[in-house]
Amino acid sequence: MVGADVVFKAFQESGIEFFTGVPDSLLKSLCAYVTDNCDATSHVIAANEGSAVGMAAGHHLATGKLPLVYMQNSGLGNAVNPLVSLADPDVYGVPMLIVVGWRGEPGKKDEPQHRKMGSVTIPSLDALGVGHAVLPTEEASALACIRVAATTAMETNAPFAIVVPKGAFAPYALQSASADVYDSSREEAIASLLDTLPKDTAIVATTGMAARELFELRKKRGESNDSDFLTVGSMGHASQIALGLSLAQPERNVVCLDGDGAAIMHLGGLTTIGSLAPKNFTHVVLNNAAHDSVGGQSTVGFDVDLCGVAKSCGYAQAMSTFDLGQLPGVMKEMLATAGPRLVEIRVRKGARKDLGRPTRTPRETKHAVMSFLNK
Repeated sequence: MVGADVVFKAFQESGIEFFTGVPDSLLKSLCAYVTDNCDATSHVIAANEGSAVGMAAGHHLATGKLPLVYMQNSGLGNAVNPLVSLADPDVYGVPMLIVVGWRGEPGKKDEPQHRKMGSVTIPSLDALGVGHAVLPTEEASALACIRVAATTAMETNAPFAIVVPKGAFAPYALQSASADVYDSSREEAIASLLDTLPKDTAIVATTGMAARELFELRKKRGESNDSDFLTVGSMGHASQIALGLSLAQPERNVVCLDGDGAAIMHLGGLTTIGSLAPKNFTHVVLNNAAHDSVGGQSTVGFDVDLCGVAKSCGYAQAMSTFDLGQLPGVMKEMLATAGPRLVEIRVRKGARKDLGRPTRTPRETKHAVMSFLNK
């Protein structure tokens, strides 16, 4: 393993002064060290990976220096367009270092949603024409890899990717995390929410901790999971899955159980929901201003008015609360009138240590939900 401090110094020595991206669990030590050692203008946690590539391009245009973009390999999907139509040498030729966490690496155990992307990560970079190298886990070799990657990016005026396997970085915990200002946990909020929903409600839960907590709560309460679509991948798209469902079954209550990072990643989806105005749609955003599943890096969840954004996008109602004692009244008021509705519930960061994972496969979840919806 290589220390995040050593890697960060190597990046600086290669002329990198600007870091941006979306946090990833395999990169959390590096992301945490960058957060602790950069100011707000030299490190920006982006809404999505494509936006990070755009910011990196802007930095290079203004300074002539090499920027760094970090992401999980799933984020390559968000980054493809600006990588090939902006940064590519056949277009503008913008050098940048892309640090990619290799989830689902072939031969290593991982969750189902990562396996396909893990197997196609290297072929995808090849298809995009992005030069790449796998980061060695031995320090001297890792530092040499970084130097070559940075030099190659600048000499070719092109993106160059360093693919980071599991366990490459030594553990480093974020030192500058903001203190929690809200008392309730996300799991407590979901439990309280379940008490307020009609029995035939369909729930689409975003990827990460929220889906896992929903699954565990159903089991604890002796309830079926058949009404819950657990979006184990596709970060940021749960609201659009729920929208498609609500349009197809307009008489059924549909709830999107979202997170602040996921909602912000593809915030444009709110405009589609607002313009179509499905009366049966409730959008619940569990907001702790953190990418909780991948190391607790900050989002701008507490800096923006999500309710104001929703209303400006055409949502009929939007309310915010942090008091779970008020939630039943809020939900009763919301469900009594036509949607779309947004309910922001502000919660603290973190999850319990013994939180499990869904025991159903994604395919099993799909079939169970389809059976529930088509009874």
